[in-house]
Amino acid sequence: MLPELEERKAKQLPRGFMRANVFHAPGKFGIEEKAIPRAGNGQAVVQVRLTTICGTDIHIIRGEYPVHEGLTIGHEATGIIHELGAGMEGYSVGQRVMTGAITPCGQCEACLAGDRSQCGGPLGGWQLGNTIDGTQAEYVLIPHAQANLALIPDALSDEQVLLLTDIASTGFSAAESGNIRLGDTVAVFAQGPIGLCATLGARLRGASEIIAVDPDPHRLEIAAKFGATVTLMAGPEVAGRIRTLTKGRGVDVAIEALGTQETFENALRVLRPGGTLSSVGVYSGHLKVPLDAFGSGLEDIKIVTTLCPGGKERMRRLMRLVESQRIDLSPLLTHVFELEDIAKAYELFGSHGQGVLKIAIRVS
Repeated sequence: MLPELEERKAKQLPRGFMRANVFHAPGKFGIEEKAIPRAGNGQAVVQVRLTTICGTDIHIIRGEYPVHEGLTIGHEATGIIHELGAGMEGYSVGQRVMTGAITPCGQCEACLAGDRSQCGGPLGGWQLGNTIDGTQAEYVLIPHAQANLALIPDALSDEQVLLLTDIASTGFSAAESGNIRLGDTVAVFAQGPIGLCATLGARLRGASEIIAVDPDPHRLEIAAKFGATVTLMAGPEVAGRIRTLTKGRGVDVAIEALGTQETFENALRVLRPGGTLSSVGVYSGHLKVPLDAFGSGLEDIKIVTTLCPGGKERMRRLMRLVESQRIDLSPLLTHVFELEDIAKAYELFGSHGQGVLKIAIRVS
């Protein structure tokens, strides 16, 4: 942080307070003062260094996903351990860490069954920026910190690992939940940040043909770099074009990464009988399943949904992919803003202007 910026912030804030991006109502949010949280049993307070804006945050500020008034938004961050609560072992103040967007307890029925994102009940693993204050702030309280804080190796920068906290993990999980096998043919609908990571995940899983679909030529260029073997402009004929490309067979796995009726239906229409539709889009309206595309329920088609996996072991595994140079997510971080300029960052991210993919918010 620039010395003059740090001095200005120190003068403006009373001791024990921080800046945070607070939601009040649809279209009404901004930087406010909040008390710095304190760590209770099994918790940790992290001083945030980098955070981001996610598509889900856009749904929140538009009123499409309900959260309570006064919530600090955000669920992706890297930072420094500021305070540790009782019961925390193997960590110390000052260590550089990251935490996933999903913060499971690791002990409940859902966690022990492997459904960590559903910790404690439907969507219960997603707490940060949903049911508790999130990461678009100078400090954030991490629940169940023993299960969720992952130490960042010295060899990796914050920028290299920031996107592992949510969008990369989510995109990869779309490929994992779709059970892509060696040699499969895969179609990925929408090449936003999550869709691009799903394309990369399909390549990592061994797909032989990856068809990327999006209306943005720039995003299709990046999709090709991430492993797409065919890129197609989105449009009313795209399902038919994919059928032609696969000689009428259809694809083994279709990934829907946007959350609209059109992309969902197209993904369903390009599946082979017995294929899998892996959905990671966030739907904010009614969703209909066309009977003809579904084979009237008789084509052995599987529809699976996924919320970003959580827990520190997931973060460790993804960091190993970066360390081994199997993945490079740097093309996705297209813009950087300071925390006090986050309203401008939201405007840019929501407009899809200037070739934006992901925005890093520099906090400290």
